Amino acid sequence: MPRSYDIPDGPEVLDRRAGPHGEVVLRRHGELLQIIANGCFLMDTSDGRSERLLVDAALAALDGRPAPKLLIGGLGVGFSLAHAAADARWGAITVVERERAVVDWHLDGPLGRLSARALADPRTTIVEADLLDHLRETCDTFDAMCLDIDNGPGWTVTEGNDSLYSPAGLTDCARVLTPGGVLAVWSARPSPEFEGTLRNAGFRQVRTEEIPVARGVPDVVHLAVRPAVGPG
Repeated sequence: MPRSYDIPDGPEVLDRRAGPHGEVVLRRHGELLQIIANGCFLMDTSDGRSERLLVDAALAALDGRPAPKLLIGGLGVGFSLAHAAADARWGAITVVERERAVVDWHLDGPLGRLSARALADPRTTIVEADLLDHLRETCDTFDAMCLDIDNGPGWTVTEGNDSLYSPAGLTDCARVLTPGGVLAVWSARPSPEFEGTLRNAGFRQVRTEEIPVARGVPDVVHLAVRPAVGPG
């Protein structure tokens, strides 16, 4: 006779933290781990296709640049970091995450099962900071930047995240990209308005790749390239 297991009717809260940007919660629902911010579902461990596409599309757009340096905005459940670290073509990988709770859930908590190998990779550095603050303060430059912040430019649920997708925020992104560097932005839904904002911020080769989902509007990755610096 098959062994039976008790399955909880609803999600189980594993940790709840109140921080400077609101409440973040880690839940387990069946086999899935979920991150909730200020009462709004952000992501879970069910798939990861869009996060992998985010990283792969950025690398493909670099046209074979050797050992490119990657900045990942948002650690999340760790799909983007794990996928990048599994690819030997990437050089240094920096992840900027502003929520201490999320970092802890990877270093000492259940999300470590997804990210432990990537966190142990010598190419990986975790920076605990607000991404915009880090962009304005860092002296480093990167060949690619993959942003998986909130639900994307058209649907932010955490106060202040919309400024990242503003013209000023995109200018800060461009400043730390090398000439020809790639910006890749995950979004829970397409945003033609954001494509226009990217172009107005000086990015070129702006395009959008869709990731089909089981139901509803597809996820997308917005891609844009910082132009090479001209003469003079």
